[in-house]
Amino acid sequence: MKRILGVLAALVLLPAFGTTAFAEATGKECADTVKLFRDAGESASYFGKSYGYAVFPTIGKAGLGIGGAHGSGCVYVNGKQVGTAKMTQLSFGWQAGAQGYSLIVFLEDERAFKDFTSGEFEFGAKASAVAITAGASAGAGTSGAGAGASGGKKDAATAGGFYKGTALFTIIKGGLMYEASLAGAKFSYKKL
Repeated sequence: MKRILGVLAALVLLPAFGTTAFAEATGKECADTVKLFRDAGESASYFGKSYGYAVFPTIGKAGLGIGGAHGSGCVYVNGKQVGTAKMTQLSFGWQAGAQGYSLIVFLEDERAFKDFTSGEFEFGAKASAVAITAGASAGAGTSGAGAGASGGKKDAATAGGFYKGTALFTIIKGGLMYEASLAGAKFSYKKL
């Protein structure tokens, strides 16, 4: 059943984003995306208080009833790349559209880093990210903290902080996605 759903999600994603989301992220793409997040309001402050982070330059997301998302990125500790990662998401529920976005996952401490790099790290359906562009959706985090969406790439606001050792921020690249779905994101890691 999982294999069938995976194939369906891939078929939904391919026409929407071609091969961009499925290609391996390059070091330059990762570095350019890190710079965007460093220049983006409150997400910038997390670089100084995080043990490490994973950045995904392009994640393609699409759905119509059943949806999915996929992207690859780079993992850093103390500003130095130590590995690569892939994110895959499958979602069920009311959803329609396609969207591309960049994602950064800040890892608060060594424990959070080890959890993330265990190879099978997964965010549950209630994990949320702070969206950094206008018109993007931002939900309250599972810790009860609020989150906000702002007017431009250089603004971000969140009343929360780390939740279970991670903090997530996104920058919407394009597209439009309407959804009220249940989804979890799974990450894999490969050491350099």
